[in-house]
Amino acid sequence: MLRKPLFSLLRPLAILLVAAAPGIGQAQGAASLDELLEQTRTARAREAQQNQARINQFQQERNRRAQMLSEAQAELTRENSRANALSAQFDANEKKLTELQAALDAKLGNLGEMFGVVRQVAGDFASVAYNSMVSAQYPERETFARKLSESKALASIEDLERLWFEMQREMTESGRVTKFSTKVINLEGQEQDTAVVRLGGFTASSEDGFLTYLPGEREFAVLSRQPASRFVSPNVDLLDETSGYHRATLDPTRGTLLSVLVQTPKLGEQIKFGGLVGYLILAVGAIGLIMAAVRFIALSAVGAKVNSQRKDTSNASEGNPLGRVLAVYYKDPNVDQETLQLRLDEAVLKEIPALESWLPAIKMIAAVGPLMGLLGTVTGMILTFQQITLFGTGDPKIMADGISQALVTTVMGLVVAIPMVLIHAYLAGRSKNIVQILDEEAAGLIAEHAEKQHGRTA
Repeated sequence: MLRKPLFSLLRPLAILLVAAAPGIGQAQGAASLDELLEQTRTARAREAQQNQARINQFQQERNRRAQMLSEAQAELTRENSRANALSAQFDANEKKLTELQAALDAKLGNLGEMFGVVRQVAGDFASVAYNSMVSAQYPERETFARKLSESKALASIEDLERLWFEMQREMTESGRVTKFSTKVINLEGQEQDTAVVRLGGFTASSEDGFLTYLPGEREFAVLSRQPASRFVSPNVDLLDETSGYHRATLDPTRGTLLSVLVQTPKLGEQIKFGGLVGYLILAVGAIGLIMAAVRFIALSAVGAKVNSQRKDTSNASEGNPLGRVLAVYYKDPNVDQETLQLRLDEAVLKEIPALESWLPAIKMIAAVGPLMGLLGTVTGMILTFQQITLFGTGDPKIMADGISQALVTTVMGLVVAIPMVLIHAYLAGRSKNIVQILDEEAAGLIAEHAEKQHGRTA
């Protein structure tokens, strides 16, 4: 009587417990309390088995980690022991090395001082070899000397002998004229094998002219600008010589004088320094030279005709001044002496302007030249002071343009004036010489006419 109602009351609670338990909710609903109890027992056994598996896994992992920790501690202990042993060995080695170094220093004696001297000499020679153009022919010696100067070990006999040999070769090559083939950088910036003549360690040249040595590349390069041909030609000619004594250009400063020489401005560049005033001076000078050339040709032709006419005064020609003066006389030979003299003087005076033509202009150019040079000097100094006002006097190159203009225009003015003065004096003398011939011939005609009239009177 009581069992059925109790089962009815406990069944819903058992179903809730079975549904809440993991894995139990998946079973089918129990038909009876015994079956529910059996399912619950089975689920609990399965859970216990799973939990035990997890516990076993956790214990195995714990044991493995404990073993790893034990091994790591053992390894640490071994390494600490090894470190202590190595430290003790290092201290022992340091002590032994100090003792050995002291013993080595004691045994080296003077060799240690020699080692220092060798390093110093090798370093000095490495600098010499680096800057010497002989290294273009023997490029490996600078590397050897540099390596020997930086070496920490005692130099061997072979190294000492080679150092001595390289130093001796430098001295020998410094006094030798050598022709060899090496790479040269041309004006286009390209390397090419070229025959080079080296005058000791001072000057090198090829068929393109003087060369400059590039220490870093151990190569030669053609100078972008060459000096005058009188300096270049003798060295270029050496390429074809094999023996004997020959003229050559040598720079004892190893390129310093040559670099200054090639920087000297040429005539065209100096003219540019004169600016507008300089070009005007040259234009005036050119005009003066043209006029002087024309007058020289004209006076030479007139002088030749006058000299020819002077040899034959009986046949007067209208093509020269003397012939025209003689024609005045032969036109009316019976005129009185006073009238004849006036006519001849008039004829001579008519010839003077043609003979002295352009001479005043040439004289004026001779006088204007220095004045124009002075004008260029003043404008150049004005430009210099303007540059000083703007930039100060810290850099002399800033004032170079104005000073160059001032000096160059002065020189150009004098260069124009001095020849013009001499040319004017010469042409004026030629002209006066012809006028003097006309005066002499006119005076002779007057004397001859007076003698004839006196004979008639007598």
